[in-house]
Amino acid sequence: MSVKPIREHAGKSLLEKLLPEVSGGKHKHYICMLSHRYHDEILFYHEGGVDVGDVDAKAEKLELATGEAMTEALVTEKLLSKLPAAKKANMASFICSLYKFYGDLHFAYLEINPLVMLDDNTVIPLDMAAKIDETANFLVAQKWGELDWPPPFGRAAYPEEALIHEMDGRTGASLKLTILNEKGRVWTMVAGGGASVVYADTVADYGMGHELANYGEYSGAPSTEETFVYAKTLLSLMMKYKHPEGKFLIIGGGIANFTDVAATFTGLIKALQEYADDIKEHNIKILIRRAGPNYLEGLRKVKAASDKLGLGIKVYGPETHITAIIPMALGLIKDLPEPDLSAPCGPPVRKMIDLKGKKPTPKGHPAAPAGTKHTLVTATPDTTCIVYGMQNRAVQGMLDFDYMCKRKQPSVEAMIFPFSGNHYVKFYWGTEEILMPVYTTTKEAVQKHPKTSVFVNFASFRSVHETTMEAMNHGNLKTVAIIAEGVPEQQTRDIIKVAEKKGVGIIGPATVGGIKPGCLRIGNTGGMLDNIVMSRLYRPGSVAYVSKSGGMSNELNNIVARNSDGVYEGVAIGGDRYPGSRFLDHFLRYQDDPKAKMLLLLGEVGGTDEYDLIEAKKKGRITKPVVAWCVGTCASCFTTEVQFGHAGAQARGDMETAAAKNKAMQEAGFHVPESFDKLPDMVNQVYTQLVMDGEIVETPEGETPQVPMDYTWAKKLGMIRKPANFISSISDDRGEELTYCGMSISDVFTKDIGIGGVLSLLWFRRQLPEYCTKFIEMILMVTADHGPAVSGAHNTIVTARAGKDLVSSLCSGLLTIGPRFGGALDDAAKMFADAQSSGVAPKEWIDKMKKSNQLIMGIGHRIKSLANPDQRVEIIKGFAKKNFKSTPVLDYALAVEQITTKKRANLILNVDGCIAVSFVDMIRSCGAFSKEECDDLMAFGCLNGLFVLGRSIGFIGHYLDQLRLKQPLYRHPWDDITYIQELAGQGPE
Repeated sequence: MSVKPIREHAGKSLLEKLLPEVSGGKHKHYICMLSHRYHDEILFYHEGGVDVGDVDAKAEKLELATGEAMTEALVTEKLLSKLPAAKKANMASFICSLYKFYGDLHFAYLEINPLVMLDDNTVIPLDMAAKIDETANFLVAQKWGELDWPPPFGRAAYPEEALIHEMDGRTGASLKLTILNEKGRVWTMVAGGGASVVYADTVADYGMGHELANYGEYSGAPSTEETFVYAKTLLSLMMKYKHPEGKFLIIGGGIANFTDVAATFTGLIKALQEYADDIKEHNIKILIRRAGPNYLEGLRKVKAASDKLGLGIKVYGPETHITAIIPMALGLIKDLPEPDLSAPCGPPVRKMIDLKGKKPTPKGHPAAPAGTKHTLVTATPDTTCIVYGMQNRAVQGMLDFDYMCKRKQPSVEAMIFPFSGNHYVKFYWGTEEILMPVYTTTKEAVQKHPKTSVFVNFASFRSVHETTMEAMNHGNLKTVAIIAEGVPEQQTRDIIKVAEKKGVGIIGPATVGGIKPGCLRIGNTGGMLDNIVMSRLYRPGSVAYVSKSGGMSNELNNIVARNSDGVYEGVAIGGDRYPGSRFLDHFLRYQDDPKAKMLLLLGEVGGTDEYDLIEAKKKGRITKPVVAWCVGTCASCFTTEVQFGHAGAQARGDMETAAAKNKAMQEAGFHVPESFDKLPDMVNQVYTQLVMDGEIVETPEGETPQVPMDYTWAKKLGMIRKPANFISSISDDRGEELTYCGMSISDVFTKDIGIGGVLSLLWFRRQLPEYCTKFIEMILMVTADHGPAVSGAHNTIVTARAGKDLVSSLCSGLLTIGPRFGGALDDAAKMFADAQSSGVAPKEWIDKMKKSNQLIMGIGHRIKSLANPDQRVEIIKGFAKKNFKSTPVLDYALAVEQITTKKRANLILNVDGCIAVSFVDMIRSCGAFSKEECDDLMAFGCLNGLFVLGRSIGFIGHYLDQLRLKQPLYRHPWDDITYIQELAGQGPE
């Protein structure tokens, strides 16, 4: 949040207009509050105003450690020495109140200039600039009120940016789009926040920064539809302006942890199909590089679509460096051969370096200074952890990694989930099933598993502070990994303070975790098993790395595996401004570990942590070779301050830019490549030299271990098949929205098909004509109830009055439905349909039924007659005659009625019979069913189903009515029961 400075107006400042008495400057002061990792800093200068100058050099400063209270005495002593004595008390009081306001509302920066204090000690802030911690929204949104955020790049959002921003707010995925140059030639569609930066960097490093059209990302497992909208939006922007030399679309991303690449690419393909002609017309060259779960299927689909549409898209997987497609697209290098998409990309085949008979003597490195103690404890094959949160997928991935590394026991000992009682969850250990205990409290979990030293915290950003603080109260937990992003900075700083006091190492927040091949994997680090195998993370190598970006850690694993003997350890410290552990914490640990021979750093724009490494290098504390690169070099292409993917990826000054850091690291003796695109070459070069120098002794690669693939994933990949236990053809809940026999639930309401239409889809698997669905609804209405005296309603009432629940009472009533009550519809339909179809005259058919002693279903009523007709029958009969194409079965039944009523007046066609024969006429005449299908419907009992469905409405009504009337338990009176002691014709025994 920022407040624009008050501008001069008509040659005279507004300050002078409002307060002429302060125009001389003696009342104007300057104050600034800003937060750092371990403290808050307050700057005060007694002479403020637009000409304040270099306040860093002039101002008096006060530093308050995290959590330290501010007092008026301290403010007076440290900040107000040059202020007149008469003003000190009031100004000290104001500054203390301002600091409380700063903390309570989670500001990260607050500057007031000028701050005016009049002769009567009234304080007036005239101009303010501020930044707040947006992640604290859930804590103080009510205090903030409605905030008007300044637009990025100093302009209003384009409609396309607004669309993606709105979609981002409705999904759990991350969708970002910023248009830099809508006439630019180079467009990117990148999966992953860290990856989006390195793609933009590489475009800029190759001299095309001025042609970079957009910046953004799509990540966090977006749905097929979300990917389609994102891709469609980009393509629509590309088509706005035609360039004579054509354009480039770079579709890339790091190696995903859990995003189904094929699913997202299905959305991409849909967009490509929609814009295929425009793509060819605008001469757009498209290159794709993607990896992660199901990436092969995704690339195959895109390639097939490209060939069909004639788009000439080039596709690459993890065998190609993440940014290699950029120089290919720009024509700077020849296109690499496309990979074989028929089989997964296996581990890289790496030849051992030929030493040519030399036996070099390693130089070694100095031992760690005496008394050195690392906060973060290096994992071993015996290290175990507790996982907070029901992250079953992540835990299974950790166990599969353990099994692949041939650990003797699982690395996860227990889980914590406070929202259910203690229980067990089933996991796989190889092919065997094991039970994992789940506790409701951290205290109990730690007590039951005292040897556990790592706490993997999957709590949401709302709960991270509380759960982490509790975990740090248990002395055996030495490392805490915080996965959630969006943790308020004040809470993170509080966690850091307590962690350092207690000697607990923190990884995160906003991290995927870390990995120690052969020992421990935190959460989803390293991706799925095929990526673990491809990057050879099941056994240790010689390269230890630290990255801020979790998404880019998979890419580093890939780079290291293809250009060295593999990863020794890798950690993603998280992209927040205040990560729990810094680069230096891990690099010192790697320096002191003799098995880590080479260090790799992937830093980023913003912050100064890289300078700590430079200082350690200069002092000789770090002696091992370091390959380093800071992403964010493209920032120089932008005219305004840019916030990249991570909260900490923003330079506060020239010193924090990626270019300045890369230059400083190179000058300090780090191995810094020309660009990120050249990072693999630099890793290979330094590794080769270490082998030649004898620092690394290569060993032959062993056999690749195998872990059984999860059944669900194997089936998704099409590797196995299994007959389903159930088959359903009427509805599907697997897609974006529920469908009824192919019709989406939104269309059900948009087309207003009603309950009759829904029933026709779910019962008959087709949409019937409107008059048919109306007739079905009439049946439900007519059969809804027939008073409390009938057997079904009676049973429901008695059961309700016995205190039973709704479902029990309803079932009690439904169980009475049968041939004598409501269950004769199917039999009546079959009888009359067969009779009419046979051509037998009604009189002859009646005689035949009489001779065979069969009752005619659907004929007869206790009280109604032709003279006193049942109005329900009249309604049904009238609708059928008016709307059905023909009613032969109904006509036949009415002819039978004319004969039966001559014998007895109440032998009329009753409501069950009328519904039955009319329904037969409907399905036979509407054209939606064949004769065989009509016969099947009667045989399946769908007519009785209509009565059951309709009468359930009445039964539920009777149940609710009894409860509303508070009716007591029913007991039948004795005087309505005849007690028989002996049967007629039988004497007493």
